[in-house]
Amino acid sequence: MNNPCGGNMEEVFTRLLYYGTVQMGMGAEDFWLMPLGLFLDLWACHKQFLGMEKPKQTFSIDDIIPPGI
Repeated sequence: MNNPCGGNMEEVFTRLLYYGTVQMGMGAEDFWLMPLGLFLDLWACHKQFLGMEKPKQTFSIDDIIPPGI
């Protein structure tokens, strides 16, 4: 089965398994039991930590908490 990103689904999950186990240091069982959305969020954070990607939005504490509180 092909996907819109190229390659078949087996290749995609093999790559994601590599990212989770080798790059992020989680066990294979943790990877397979984790919801996909959570894994993709963690992968995005991991890439930001390594400097491979910039955050889409940057907030400071002053943006979150209004003045005077």
